[in-house]
Amino acid sequence: MSRIFTQVFYVLLFVCAINLAVQAQSITVSGTVKDRQSKEGLAGVSLVIKGQSGGTASTANGTFSFSTTAKLPFTLVASYVGYGTVEQQITTNTSGIILELETAVVLGGDVVVSASRTPERILESPVSIERMSAATIRDIAAPSFYDALNNMKGVESSMQSLTFKSINTRGFNSNGNTRFNQYIDGMDNQAPGLNFSVGNIVGITELDVDNVELLPGASSALYGAGGINGTLLMTSKDPFKYQGPSFQYKSGINHVNDDNSSVQQFNQLDVRVAKSWNNKFGVKAAFSFLQAKDWIGNNFSNFDRNSRTAKSGDRNSDTNYDGINSYGDEVSQNMRNVALSVQNATIAGINAGSGGAIPNIKALMDGAFGAAIPTGAQQAGFLSGLPAALRPAVQNYLPFYVGLKANLIPDQNVSRTGYNEENLVDYDTKSLKASGAVYYNFTNTIQAVAQANWGTGTSVYTGSDRYSLRNFNIGQYKVELKGQDFYLKGYTTQERSGDSYISSILGSYINEVSKPSTTWFPQYIGNYVGARAAGQTDAAAHALARGVANQGRFVPGTPQFESAKNAILNTTISATSINAQDPTKSVYGAKFDDKSNLYHYEGMYNFTNAFNNVVEFQVGASYRLYDLNSAGTIFNDLNESIDIDEYGAFAQIGKKFFNDKVKITFAGRYDKSQNFEGRFTPRVTGVFTVAKNNNIRASYQTGYRNPTTQNQYIDLSVGGGSQRLIGGLPEIIFGKYKLDTNRPFTDVSYRAFLASAATGTPNPALLQQYTLDSRGVRPESVQSYELGYKGLITPNLLIDAYGYYNIYKDFITAVDVYQNVGTPASPTFVKFGIPVNATDEVSSYGAALGLDYLINKWTMSGNVSYNQIGDLPVNYINDFNTPKIRFNLGLGNREIIKNFGFNVNYRWQDKFYWNSSFASGDVPAYSSLDAQVSLKIPSVKSSIKLGGSNVMNKYYITSYGNPAAGAIYYIAYSFNP
Repeated sequence: MSRIFTQVFYVLLFVCAINLAVQAQSITVSGTVKDRQSKEGLAGVSLVIKGQSGGTASTANGTFSFSTTAKLPFTLVASYVGYGTVEQQITTNTSGIILELETAVVLGGDVVVSASRTPERILESPVSIERMSAATIRDIAAPSFYDALNNMKGVESSMQSLTFKSINTRGFNSNGNTRFNQYIDGMDNQAPGLNFSVGNIVGITELDVDNVELLPGASSALYGAGGINGTLLMTSKDPFKYQGPSFQYKSGINHVNDDNSSVQQFNQLDVRVAKSWNNKFGVKAAFSFLQAKDWIGNNFSNFDRNSRTAKSGDRNSDTNYDGINSYGDEVSQNMRNVALSVQNATIAGINAGSGGAIPNIKALMDGAFGAAIPTGAQQAGFLSGLPAALRPAVQNYLPFYVGLKANLIPDQNVSRTGYNEENLVDYDTKSLKASGAVYYNFTNTIQAVAQANWGTGTSVYTGSDRYSLRNFNIGQYKVELKGQDFYLKGYTTQERSGDSYISSILGSYINEVSKPSTTWFPQYIGNYVGARAAGQTDAAAHALARGVANQGRFVPGTPQFESAKNAILNTTISATSINAQDPTKSVYGAKFDDKSNLYHYEGMYNFTNAFNNVVEFQVGASYRLYDLNSAGTIFNDLNESIDIDEYGAFAQIGKKFFNDKVKITFAGRYDKSQNFEGRFTPRVTGVFTVAKNNNIRASYQTGYRNPTTQNQYIDLSVGGGSQRLIGGLPEIIFGKYKLDTNRPFTDVSYRAFLASAATGTPNPALLQQYTLDSRGVRPESVQSYELGYKGLITPNLLIDAYGYYNIYKDFITAVDVYQNVGTPASPTFVKFGIPVNATDEVSSYGAALGLDYLINKWTMSGNVSYNQIGDLPVNYINDFNTPKIRFNLGLGNREIIKNFGFNVNYRWQDKFYWNSSFASGDVPAYSSLDAQVSLKIPSVKSSIKLGGSNVMNKYYITSYGNPAAGAIYYIAYSFNP
């Protein structure tokens, strides 16, 4: 269905393009662009005719020439990174044109599109917006433009690895943030199966970035479902404006003074080429390859995953130790429960083995030994009186019998010995990105584009687990027809999980291959009882028991470990098959097999020109199809196919009043997903010009987010197999797992029941049922109120300030429940993690202030943001995950002396508590300083940059459970940047 729809769409697009093509007489525009101070020709200057598509870029010596069908007179616009834009009226002579540019930074002069989906000055934006231009990107000190997003006002991030960062604004930050949308050239950058936006693992290369715009807060009225915490739009360079070859090589080091690693090398190569012909046909291609050693997860703090809280102790002092970045130790059993389970199994086995002659071996032993604890001689005498075939089973049972009778077995849990993350996760980070596009101008204002972005990489992502993304790749392919007043586009996102896998499952399964838990736990407890009976202390008995149970454990680096690891890595999760009778025949897999796709079609028409600018009026519509294909390794799709249809439409009307002093805009959008009721999201904005270049803005915005594809359909074992995550749709929770007829129990009551069972008298009355909403999980929504001001106090001082208040409804969170899949007499519990909606509203509020100041060629900037969550509903888990205060300070000069420039940025944020399904704990306050110095070499159109991020090398974390980042020092050479 999706393929047929795509083919029909492409045919219609081609027909539209042909019908819109016109023939017109062309003229040639030529001349030279120079630096006003040095009088040298400038290469790579963008030259376009104002109000039209197409154009060209100047050559190595500053000359330019292109053809156009525009009629005289027209305005020629020249722009170049780091220089002021020049406009020159062309009336008669179109050859021998001389344009002179001078270095300049102009405050408030940026034009943005994303705030209203139409071009407008950033000073007049009706909502808060941040922008990063190509000039800013060239001067940043951070290793990449994506790393520098943290310098924007109100932006925070969660760094999960060297190349994987999740961006967020206005609270409720998370790993793989699904409340924040990201677009590259109008294409949604999310992975349709794994749900996270892939950030800059794949996609746009730095040399091809034209600008980045960021909208804090809700934006559903214009951009559809999602983005209730913000939207990031990255736009690549047009080959008509940015022509010629560009090249950048960056080499550096990280892991300086790192206790986990020696100093490691960091290398990155970026290449871009672009060319246009006759202002008609343009092509471009870009390539980037990064290779480095990832930051290492080494948080081995003890963690209680049931209550999501830290606990004291380590592997030596806590028998039930579960390290955050240690995997396999999630598998845990209560010692008394295991002993009782062995006892019950022995009773049943002896009953069957004796043909019913010994229905209860424990009762027989109680009668033989009485109330006394049997001595070794008494035990041997009892064994000799049994049939020989039954003696081995009773011999194995004796330590448990003695331990329970003498009360030597404590009511406490023990966990298996785990493996450190660095022994399981692939830290050899790689990122390869390639993109290409073909442009054709049918007229001066109508352009067709065919674009392909593809990337592959190895990184680490944190969700409910730590996922090693090995050879993960995504392709995005788009065709678009756009004009001055409209666009029509279609694109697809093709996700391939490659060799990605779950680290905790890998650690647990390596343990199972070396020794099944059905053997390990009884060995541990039996040897513990023996040691205690021999008079050893509790600590010594535990140490001896673990040592014996760990005999045969695969040690990292040994052939046995590597063989088991590789076998599990190359086996998919859905292929896992446990053979309880003969564990050696079990098959274990930790690998994803995801080939999910997304198909998206969208169009918009702007009637503003048709209405002679009396009002601004836009309409648009979109259709999206999720095609989920994980072969049962993520979703409930092993034996069925899953497609999700979504569609929506929006309209926006704006009008200026009172001599253009006031502008009011109304927008609304309706969206429908096949699994949920339709939603209408309105937006009202107003901009009041109090003085030239000084504006007050106010807005009421709404946003909503459909449950992610995983919220709907996931069916995945995590936490080393200790928990199953399932989708919140009724067909999953009720249809497949019968959680309505066999209702689960709350986490708190389940733990109380375990405590009673450990005493030998389990009390089922302690179990309290949890009732799931019959509607299943539903979309969450937000209402956002904002008041702001942006203006030039003087030509050299720009101020931007805002305050906001958000109200969230049906907030999507998660609950842990336990279902008894056994019988009341012999219960067997399965732990489920299920997405649900919070029953009460959640509010948050905050404010931010930004200042930019120019003194000659000096640029000074600073911003501070404040975010706070309101009163919390009862039983709500606080996952605001945002520092109350954070600020940035910047200082730079692009040419402090001839051809030498520098830039520094200081960042600080307050401590806060991080809560997630993977780990929870305090994130300490931290500060970081990025700095660079650069040398321009105009004679060869090159520059050299020496810089670093976190140059003071103070290791810090941005989210709990993720690795700490230190400094990255680098030197970069760029040609025609």
